[in-house]
Amino acid sequence: MTPAPAGRDPDARASLPLLLDAVLGVGSEPELQATLQHIVDSATELCAARYGALGVVDPERVRLTGLYTAGMTEAERAALPELPDGRTGLPGALISDPRPLMPQDLSKDSRAAGLPPGHPLMRSYLGVPIRVHTEVFGHLHLAGKEGGGPFTDQDLALLRVLASQAGTAIGNARLYETARRRERWIEGAAAVTTTLLAGRPAADALMCVAERARLLADAAAGVVLQPTPEGGMEIVAASTHGDPGDLVGTTIAPGSAVLGQLLGGEPVFIEDSATDPRMTTPVRERFGPSMMLPLQSGGRLIGTLALPRPRGGRPYDAVDRLLASQFASQAALALVLADAQHDREQLAVYEDRDRIARDLHDLVVQRLFATEMMLESTKKRAAAAPAGDTVGEDTVGEDLARAVDELDSTIQEVRTAIFALQQPPSDAPTTFRGRVLRETGGAAVLLGFQPSVQFTGAVDTLLPEPVAGDLLAALRAALAAAHRRSEVTSIEVAVDATPARVRLTVTDDGRTTSGTRGTTRTWESAL
Repeated sequence: MTPAPAGRDPDARASLPLLLDAVLGVGSEPELQATLQHIVDSATELCAARYGALGVVDPERVRLTGLYTAGMTEAERAALPELPDGRTGLPGALISDPRPLMPQDLSKDSRAAGLPPGHPLMRSYLGVPIRVHTEVFGHLHLAGKEGGGPFTDQDLALLRVLASQAGTAIGNARLYETARRRERWIEGAAAVTTTLLAGRPAADALMCVAERARLLADAAAGVVLQPTPEGGMEIVAASTHGDPGDLVGTTIAPGSAVLGQLLGGEPVFIEDSATDPRMTTPVRERFGPSMMLPLQSGGRLIGTLALPRPRGGRPYDAVDRLLASQFASQAALALVLADAQHDREQLAVYEDRDRIARDLHDLVVQRLFATEMMLESTKKRAAAAPAGDTVGEDTVGEDLARAVDELDSTIQEVRTAIFALQQPPSDAPTTFRGRVLRETGGAAVLLGFQPSVQFTGAVDTLLPEPVAGDLLAALRAALAAAHRRSEVTSIEVAVDATPARVRLTVTDDGRTTSGTRGTTRTWESAL
């Protein structure tokens, strides 16, 4: 057997394949949590340690917010009342001074104090920081060197190489995770915008925002608060895993420390809702970390979106706060646009009502006035005619017949206006096909049944607006006339369009004044 070259450590050379496998392995997982667990498993195997842990440091709170372990059984994990928080002991020493630690005997090192009850006994220890660029992301902790001896300088060198490569892998995994989180929030904001612009009622719109935000933030609840006339804020919409009934109606009374920030449109971030003195609502006891974000657009404060997590829940990090704030801004803009769209639709309805009022004045009132004048003239002529004048009597009869026809036409105009007023105010179709269906749908309210409609040809593209308006007016008149007839049980509407002409046919099975059943009316226009 060939001896090792002078100056080469056989153990170091034997560790190189393990180090290579570990370095290659830590970059193989795109998910951050899987990457962290793989790092601690690789470090434990590489340095022949019994126990390993990777603590994630929150730079804002300067404490551990996550701990990944290797070598501990489920029973040993369950025996720990709580995991180290990084404020004391060796984790705390590494956080305050992020340089490698390798004490020879933990039992004689004062920095090893503060381990929770039930923690496995350890004598040897090795810890190194993990840096992502210039930021300390966390620390690798190894304990219990196999064989009972202390960790060596070679173990330290191997672990530092692994920690350096782990920093790169963690940086990539964090970028991947942030990109996925951002994608989910963007998709959620787009879905909320689409839903709100579909014409949902105001209460449903706020509930949509609360529910979507709760799911995206992985929160225990999503609530929307709005200002009250008394100067406070009230929860008007709430989404939870269970029944949110006890949340809706909860108020923040005037004078609360947090109220000024919320009414001023400022975001508020809470570490623990149950213990924060700024929180005064009775429901705060059940919640922990929370974000309270303004729903504000164009200087208009619609309300506040609150996303509390349960007691002891994972705190929100900087990325959570940024993405949720962007979502709240987008949701507020969508709410404003939905309100504006609703106002535009209402304005269109009011304009349509004005048009109908003008039609009633121009057509119906003038026709009634003309009929009145005709009857007045007939009355005077009848009074002045000598007795037995048959010619005069015939003339009076003809005038009365014309008056009856005029009144009949006037009644039809009034019925046409009534049909137009029956149209649902929230619908404002722009295509000819949609407008025809809107007219027949409105007529169904008075008729008691839905007229059948058939289209032939490209009616939406072939008909110019003037022709479409004339046909719709004719359709209203035909539906109103059909409603006047007795025993009507069905109405068929057919629109047939070609590049040269368009034809509207309305057929009903009602009984006419002469006793016959069935009437067909047709309108045709050149294109």
